[in-house]
Amino acid sequence: MTAVTPPATPLSEPEFTLSPADFERIRQLIYQRAGISLHAGKQAMVYSRLSRRLRETGRTAFSDYLGWLERATGAEAEAEWQEFVNCLTTNLTAFFREEHHFHALADDLKARAARPIRIWCNAASTGEEPYSLAMTVAETLGTSAQVKIVCSDIDTKVLATAQRGVYAADARGLSAERLRRHFMRGTGANAGFVRVKPELARFIDFRPFNLMSPSWASLGEPFDLVFCRNVMIYFDNPTQRRVLERIHAVTTPGALLYVGHSENFSESRDLFRLRGKTIYERI
Repeated sequence: MTAVTPPATPLSEPEFTLSPADFERIRQLIYQRAGISLHAGKQAMVYSRLSRRLRETGRTAFSDYLGWLERATGAEAEAEWQEFVNCLTTNLTAFFREEHHFHALADDLKARAARPIRIWCNAASTGEEPYSLAMTVAETLGTSAQVKIVCSDIDTKVLATAQRGVYAADARGLSAERLRRHFMRGTGANAGFVRVKPELARFIDFRPFNLMSPSWASLGEPFDLVFCRNVMIYFDNPTQRRVLERIHAVTTPGALLYVGHSENFSESRDLFRLRGKTIYERI
């Protein structure tokens, strides 16, 4: 008997078409708005994330959505630009990620404990990083320490999650001791979740911030320590340099800059010198 091969099931057609021109237009817009440099292999990611906005706004094509985005004015425009940026930013984080930084931070906090300390945690995502900083502060200097952590992100949705301070009780990176010491366990409908204790949350000031903003005055007094980790890997070299110059301008002499494991700023030795593993000191 001759085997009969069933006909192949045709692949479903994509809901929208992302043309090369549309993709290039998106690349230019996100670069102008957020400094993010999307390489040519990101079409699938862009389609997946932005197609949701097309559905939610009732647009039938990427060109239609992008034209509307560029023409919109006032509050409507700002709200949609924020959605556009939120869709195209990447949020990957965990408690005490790159743990060696927090051991170094404890030493740096002790060295600066004689006066108030200001820390900036930018691109803070859903909050695991700033709360890891706050736990390190509490464990090193106590909950009454004169430390302020400015927690910022360009993505307003993840920043709102960070401000709520609610996480799964089995969140990666949290030991049983830290869960007991720094979090309140949920009960009833909130069983399986924990909330950051008020004495920890008091260290943190949440605010949206775009590193491409022309004015950084809203950040307030200069910072002693800056966590800017796995952020500038999304920027091209000129944008990296511009951001480093601005970080230099809003930090105190000898301030420390903590960066991601794949980030290297050896070409900006006039601004920062390498002091330790992915830790730079302001010149």
